[in-house]
Amino acid sequence: MLKCMQKIIIASGPVIVEDGKVLLNKHGDTEFWKFCGGKVEDSSESLIDAAKRELREEMGVECNITNQDPFIMYTKKTTADGDIDVILVHFLGERVGEVRPGTDIREWRWVEFSELNKEDLAPNILPALKYFGFIK
Repeated sequence: MLKCMQKIIIASGPVIVEDGKVLLNKHGDTEFWKFCGGKVEDSSESLIDAAKRELREEMGVECNITNQDPFIMYTKKTTADGDIDVILVHFLGERVGEVRPGTDIREWRWVEFSELNKEDLAPNILPALKYFGFIK
């Protein structure tokens, strides 16, 4: 029987910035710092609702979306079964509550903009922060 591989993933998550620092975490099958976020699991779920759900699942907090004009980026993920097109959608958000990371979060922290190191960041971090006007 042939296995049907997903060829397109749409992922959504909020960009949370406070006092010149951005909330990032490490989870999943990669070793770089990422925004909170993940796959849109149900086509009846809006991108904003998916972003809020992912933040709640990963970091245990709610958020208010403060800018509904999203940063959107295309990338490709190479797997043993073939390439997958990935569309990343990020909204600017404001944290509500104290961070209580989920069990799948290996590491998390507030990273100062001056400490952002290209080598250990997901490829969407710097472009999204530029898009929302936090860095040049």
